[in-house]
Amino acid sequence: MNAVVYKGEREVAVEEVEEPQIEHPNDVVIDITTTCICGSDLHMYEGRTAAEPGIVFGHENMGIVEEVGEAVSSLEVGDRVVAPFNVACGFCENCENGYTGFCTNVNPGFAGGAYGYVAMGPYQGGQAEKLRIPYADFNALKLPDGREHEDSFALLADIFPTGWHGTELANLEAGDSVAIYGAGPVGLMAAYSAKLKGAAEIYVVDRVPSRLALAEEHCDATPINFEEGDPVEQIKEIHGGGVDKGVNAVGYQAIDPDKEADAAYDPARENPAVVINNLIRTVRPTGELGIPGLYVPDDPGAPDEMAAQGRLGIDFGLLFEKGQALGTGQCNVKEYNRQLRDMIIEGRADPSWAVSHRVGLDDAPEMYEKFDNREEGVTKVLLEP
Repeated sequence: MNAVVYKGEREVAVEEVEEPQIEHPNDVVIDITTTCICGSDLHMYEGRTAAEPGIVFGHENMGIVEEVGEAVSSLEVGDRVVAPFNVACGFCENCENGYTGFCTNVNPGFAGGAYGYVAMGPYQGGQAEKLRIPYADFNALKLPDGREHEDSFALLADIFPTGWHGTELANLEAGDSVAIYGAGPVGLMAAYSAKLKGAAEIYVVDRVPSRLALAEEHCDATPINFEEGDPVEQIKEIHGGGVDKGVNAVGYQAIDPDKEADAAYDPARENPAVVINNLIRTVRPTGELGIPGLYVPDDPGAPDEMAAQGRLGIDFGLLFEKGQALGTGQCNVKEYNRQLRDMIIEGRADPSWAVSHRVGLDDAPEMYEKFDNREEGVTKVLLEP
């Protein structure tokens, strides 16, 4: 079968790889109908991880069940399913407590597993024609038959639940004001989640005009371009003080507007602590911060030695002084995906507006380059094998 294979820094290719097989009685194999390129994939694509050439990318996957292991009891051939990016067993202590992003059984020596991602276990990615889903009764979420809501359902694998998770980490409630840093796919979904939850005011900070326009149009958000001035001061000038809650949907490759470089996305402009520190300044005393944006313990392309070890210069004194609370960690997709699916089915939510491109698998190398360059109009790319 064909799959998107990592070749080296900023290079992927569509190559023939072995088809997945049933390896355990509770496995299923699905025929992929939609798989997505994620911002997290760019960390590997850019050579900012320990990913080795040959890995098949793709942790946001949905499709039709093609083969069923003999122990599977809730799925059958022909079922349409979406798989959380988390691979989880369902019976370890963390899984039983709902922390499926931190399963202790699927990836020995590490809390958490995922498809097609470095250090997240031996699970081949789904930017391919087929995918094996382990512990399928637990991991595969059934969808209505047909092709309806295909784009929206594809976003249930990661970005819609992860955006929702960012607002949960911040304990966002109806009537709250919130500042969301980052208008990539997760940031847009965090803003959309805030709207769905009844936030009174939503501010979205980024530098890409087309993404800020999406946040304004679909999330009723106030766009804040950090290249046009200190985003904290811009928000406070409009809001009249600190907001109630904040979400960091950027992570460790954050751009520092105070740094200059030859190119807009030159790594020399990076400051992995800048968004966290801006959130501390943006959110009012005793407010709460949600940090679903990715941070890593090792970064070979970091701007300085401390950041290379995952250590950040965070303004903890100010955080303490303001009595703020924060939550971090990757999304436990299963905690949210069923209710978000049902909201889509009932017409209460439709996140498909965030999708900018649906292309064939062969177009993946070109779309990785465009997404990595943060080109105007490129927000969420779906691949159709």
